[in-house]
Amino acid sequence: MDRKIIDEYEGGGEKLTTAIAGLSPQDLLDLPRSDAGIGLWSIQHVVIHLLDSDLIGTARMKSIIAEDHPQILGFDESKFAANLFYELQDVQRAVRMFDLNRRQFAKVLRKLPDLAFSRTAQHNERGEITLEQSVHSRIQHVTHHIKFIGLKREKLGKPVK
Repeated sequence: MDRKIIDEYEGGGEKLTTAIAGLSPQDLLDLPRSDAGIGLWSIQHVVIHLLDSDLIGTARMKSIIAEDHPQILGFDESKFAANLFYELQDVQRAVRMFDLNRRQFAKVLRKLPDLAFSRTAQHNERGEITLEQSVHSRIQHVTHHIKFIGLKREKLGKPVK
């Protein structure tokens, strides 16, 4: 188990902070055209989605650590975005919560022995998953969405500096 993934996981908050730096509330809420090829969500929707997804992901990882082969349920991200008032939530607070959650949980991950990262859960959509796969998934999820935030910023004429 390469423990550097814990540092990469923990650094996700800084990456997200950088990705939205300098954007106005209007920029954050700008909806891309459906034919733009950069997704249908605003940057704000992406940020709130990342927070929701990360809080759920952390709870799942805690279950994998604390329980024996727990059942993990998927969630419908589109229904979350449509029904949880993403456009009204505070983006700066969401980024801080995301960062704090990652920093706090990284402390737990660092205390675990390598063997703990092979602990498993049964995901109702993906099948068996390990703690290590879950950490990698959280890292990849942020990377994926930050790429789209960058593309959305370019369309706004405000690329990341």
